[in-house]
Amino acid sequence: MPVKATDKKTGKKKLVIVESPAKGKTIAGYLGEGFEVTASMGHIRDLPQPSDLPAELKKTAVGKFAVDLDKDFEPYYVVSADKKKKVAELKAALKDADELYLATDGDREGEAIAWHLLQVLKPKVPVHRLTFPEITREAIQRALLEMRDVDVAMVDAQETRRILDRLYGYEISPVLWRKVARGLSAGRVQSVATRLVVERERERMAFRPASYWDLIGTFATEAAEKFKARLVSVDGARVATGKDFTDRGELKSKTAVHLDEASAVSLAAGLESAAFTVRSVDTKPYTRRPAAPFTTSTLQQEAGRKLRFSSRVTMQVAQRLYENGYITYMRTDSPALSDQAINAARRQASELYGPEYVPDARRIYKGKSKNAQEAHEAIRPAGDSFRTPAQVASSLRGDEFKLYELIWKRTVASQMADAKGSTASVRLGAVSTDGRDAEFSASGTVITFRGFMAAYEEGRDAVREDDDAEGTEGARLPVLKAEDRLTGTDIAANGHETSPPPRFTEASLVKMLEELGIGRPSTYAATISTIMDRGYVTSRGQALVPSWIAFSVVRLLEEHFTDYVDYDFTAELEEDLDRIARGEAGRVEWLNQFYYGDRVETGLHTIVNDLGEIDAKAINSIEIADGIVLRVGKFGPYLERPLPADAPEGTEPERANVPEDLAPDELTAAKAIELMETAAPEERVLGTDPETGRTIVARNGRYGPYVIELIPEPTEEELANQPVEYYKNGKPKPPKKPVKVKPRTGSLFKSMSVETVTLEEALKLMKLPRVLGTDAEGNEITVQNGRFGPYLKKGTDSRSIGTEEEIFTITLEQALEIYSQPKQRGGRQAAAPLAEFGTDPVSEKPIVVKDGRFGPYITDGITNITVPRSTAIEELTREQAIELLAEKREKGPAKKPARKRAAPKKAAAKK
Repeated sequence: MPVKATDKKTGKKKLVIVESPAKGKTIAGYLGEGFEVTASMGHIRDLPQPSDLPAELKKTAVGKFAVDLDKDFEPYYVVSADKKKKVAELKAALKDADELYLATDGDREGEAIAWHLLQVLKPKVPVHRLTFPEITREAIQRALLEMRDVDVAMVDAQETRRILDRLYGYEISPVLWRKVARGLSAGRVQSVATRLVVERERERMAFRPASYWDLIGTFATEAAEKFKARLVSVDGARVATGKDFTDRGELKSKTAVHLDEASAVSLAAGLESAAFTVRSVDTKPYTRRPAAPFTTSTLQQEAGRKLRFSSRVTMQVAQRLYENGYITYMRTDSPALSDQAINAARRQASELYGPEYVPDARRIYKGKSKNAQEAHEAIRPAGDSFRTPAQVASSLRGDEFKLYELIWKRTVASQMADAKGSTASVRLGAVSTDGRDAEFSASGTVITFRGFMAAYEEGRDAVREDDDAEGTEGARLPVLKAEDRLTGTDIAANGHETSPPPRFTEASLVKMLEELGIGRPSTYAATISTIMDRGYVTSRGQALVPSWIAFSVVRLLEEHFTDYVDYDFTAELEEDLDRIARGEAGRVEWLNQFYYGDRVETGLHTIVNDLGEIDAKAINSIEIADGIVLRVGKFGPYLERPLPADAPEGTEPERANVPEDLAPDELTAAKAIELMETAAPEERVLGTDPETGRTIVARNGRYGPYVIELIPEPTEEELANQPVEYYKNGKPKPPKKPVKVKPRTGSLFKSMSVETVTLEEALKLMKLPRVLGTDAEGNEITVQNGRFGPYLKKGTDSRSIGTEEEIFTITLEQALEIYSQPKQRGGRQAAAPLAEFGTDPVSEKPIVVKDGRFGPYITDGITNITVPRSTAIEELTREQAIELLAEKREKGPAKKPARKRAAPKKAAAKK
């Protein structure tokens, strides 16, 4: 992507290498003459799969991980196959350059990319390392004045992290394959994130609700001003609220009064004509400070709460904003702002909201982290003077504008004045007709100066149902003083039930990971995507729901790899990587301790080698009800009622499938019993085929109900009576293995079931496809059932027909009539798209989501990309669809295996 040729004055060329073409295009516009900007397209080297190593290395110390365990964990790097062309282009560009500028990102990954470029390109010209927190003219000019060498400590930290994750995944994942299911994976951060989601679901499964009652009343002053208040005490004893109960439904407090329905209704009746008076009024000043500017973590959280963005979408949109010069670097742990940014925020706050909204003193924010990302600023609008949302509205659209506006508001608000006001809490009471003293409470906040709230207010994560469901707190209260008389009306008993702890959302999971010190904000989006792509977690709205297979994985790790899913241990690993990045610890010594241990017993290597026997059945079993166990099987979860010890040999236990859309906490004991009692039979014998004498059965299978003929195994007598064959030397040959006869099968129609299908219907199904006859040219026409319904087939020409029942009734004449009509595209009526997103800005063709063979996919008629498993179609936006199509175009079409060319024929010998 050359941008400038040589400098006309000096005749020199300066080669600048960045990570992405979009970033390079923006940077090129700010550089002077003589610079050529090109992109590495991310990492150019990585650890290969051990199976891709050269044969001579596979049996050495390198063979297991592509890391040499005998040489201080030296990694065996290779240039990725899809990057060889790019490396050749970079080398060619470097040949004519007089200087090399490595302008990759300033975090560990960017530093490692710069180091790899040095190792592969081997430049013989001066090399400069430069980084910039934002892509603006001012930032790039400053970076050119502050160039440095590649930070080897940061490279060591990235390399340690890469090797650590390889050791972790390649040692533990195979254990999951053997004991749970193929294709699963374990990871330093992903396994802990999965454990958090599973533990929250366990809490919900163990939760037992408790009911409690209180009173709500409407009260009026003599001036007829009304407000609501809630009962808080009876005869001086506090009334129990939801916070007074354990998750097992037990009352924790011995001093709280637990009102039931009868006592609450009785008390409400006794207060109908009671004389209420104000007993106390407590007024306090209210002050609230603005939130700090965004870090990567808080941006993901707030974009999830306010914009409903997933972590992955947030980072994708932020990446585009950064590369196009709208915001500063989006991977940072620091909430700090530069002097220029503080001045810009204060100036805009004053201009837009008034000088009184800007405090006299500048606000300084500091982060807790000491790692390398702390060198960056917070995420803020780029430039020494920010562009307002109105100024970028013409150039930004959709998700990009929404995220920019959020970042701008947060940044400006962070430098604004505190919100101020007052809070008032009032206590009022009366004595009921039966002599009980009842006291009610209400509180309210009055904001007298909005301050930063004029620009922005931080969102909240979901919490348990609070005790203020009826709005007795936070409401506006009339002016009250002690001894004021009040009239009580609509005093009613109010029933409540405690709620389980809320499931994690992406925002609250990111917040929890950050609080625990696990992972880094730059990796949270990838971590959440991984646990969703692996099938450990699915989304239900914004809530994250673990799968049953996640329960098995977490249980195995907790029981056999305790440290590796321990929150404190994982946080310590992260801090250790930060220490390496700061040059305070050595890479080799640390990896030795992790893999081999301070003592032999503590290393991952020894733990894996000394695992002993793991009971796979126990790992994949969870008791749901008395006598009912959930098993995680090869084809999904199912319920089973284990057989008694004296059950006859060969007896099959009762089983029932678990519906896919049933969350773990919804599988209660009562639900499990219901599923067992209503389970369809796994198999039903229909009878005997009169032509073959074979038994026909109906079964519920993985892909739906079907019928099959049972092929009996040959008896010992039949095997013994096989004719004997002899070798040429006269010795008898061993008896041949009997040829395995493939049984006939047939899928049931949608209108059929295992319980209702008849032998006659089964025999018809097993004879499909049905031959109708031939057309005038002699082409055979058949009718059969398929994935998309019943259809006719003539050679390669298929045509859909109406219902499955027509398979047995359609005639040759009707089929010929269908074939005489013009064929609809695809051979069948095109299904309506699942979603439509207007015109693609690149291809200028309509973007739609269709249901394909491997699930829903996005297409513009030219490029297709599968909808990620972690994204629900209902939540997919136009901007996401455009982004996914753009990423697929950038990767190019999937390469097909090269076709082997036939060997050239030898020319005939000349006479």
